[in-house]
Amino acid sequence: MWRKFYTLAILLLPSLLPRAQEKTDPWLDQLLRQHASPFLKQVLDQPDSFQYQLIYTQIDRSISGRPHFKNYYLHVNKHRYFNPASTVKMPLAFLALEKLNELNIKGVDKHTPMLTDSSFEAQSRVWKDTSAANGLPSIAQYIRKIFLVSDNDAYNRLYEFIGQETINRKLWQKGYRDTRITRRFVRMTEEQNRHTNAIRFMNGDQLIYAQAPAYSRAVFDTSRKLLVGRAHYNRNDQLIQSPMDFTTHNNFPLEDQQQILQSVLFPESVPAKKRFKLKDDDYKFLYHYMSAYPSESRFPTYDTSEYFDSYTKFFLFKSGRTVPPHIRVFNKTGWSYGFLTDAAYIVDFKNKVEFMLTGVIYVNRDGILNDNKYEYEEIGYPFFKEVGNIIYQYELNRHRKVAADLTKFERIR
Repeated sequence: MWRKFYTLAILLLPSLLPRAQEKTDPWLDQLLRQHASPFLKQVLDQPDSFQYQLIYTQIDRSISGRPHFKNYYLHVNKHRYFNPASTVKMPLAFLALEKLNELNIKGVDKHTPMLTDSSFEAQSRVWKDTSAANGLPSIAQYIRKIFLVSDNDAYNRLYEFIGQETINRKLWQKGYRDTRITRRFVRMTEEQNRHTNAIRFMNGDQLIYAQAPAYSRAVFDTSRKLLVGRAHYNRNDQLIQSPMDFTTHNNFPLEDQQQILQSVLFPESVPAKKRFKLKDDDYKFLYHYMSAYPSESRFPTYDTSEYFDSYTKFFLFKSGRTVPPHIRVFNKTGWSYGFLTDAAYIVDFKNKVEFMLTGVIYVNRDGILNDNKYEYEEIGYPFFKEVGNIIYQYELNRHRKVAADLTKFERIR
């Protein structure tokens, strides 16, 4: 039944991008279809309706253990917009640590209490964090919350620490020219999002470092209109009979997500200019929390009936909720406006299997945005779970000349 609904919905969407701009490997399409359930085949048969994109990254090791990467694509198109939602939190976590290292101020690190002030209209201050062991906010605590449960306020505070202009300049310099991060996850105007707060790093009552309020003069290319859906509810909960305009919203193409994740998990595998300036301790910290589960965290502590272990693990597990102890997923997910996204590195320590999967799907049967009626549970999560399991089963049987040495990721547990 839902197939008919989606066929109708796609006819109501704005003009579609030509297929010639897509990257598709027939082999990947064939692999998925060969093992797909009737449900998955119906989704795969409607790439325009569901706007799915997938990148499957095989990893093979040389005799010395050096990883080599081979990407396979399915309907990947950097010009087909999807709302990246919380996936933009991933590069901000990396950039926040990079900024601390570049500041190189004695006594200021990711664990130093960071107090955020209010310096412009619509801003808010944060001087306490009851989820932290010491009751104080810090870069480390914000990063924990971003990867454990995808906390929005934590992202906002890193956005304010780094600053809109620096965020985009740094990402563009690293080669991610199509990525654009322009806003917090709180209701603000474009002008308000250009202003970021004054921030203080403290040692008890002693001020160690003060960061002045900042204003972003970054120039963004908004020449291409980005319209989604057939109708939407505006900020006043009024139904507007036209597509929602994402022209000035955050943009984070799938290939950039895969490359940024790879650059932190395997920094030696990308050119130096694409790497983040991180210390060994930063990498260990990130690896731990990118793969940790809410049940494993004491500060912060979460209600695991709501924040179950696979809460932010879409591939393989989300709809099943349970995660085998020998498998870890280092990833960042996002969900908003009917789009579900996951950029993941999946490791099976028992069977010495490793691979990456990055994907997005659009599940919005009625074509209306902001009505909170999306088929996440019915279609989105099952899509990710089944695709992940097909690739995982293939990886279990794929011949490797050299077994993967996963010690780097095991020792962080």
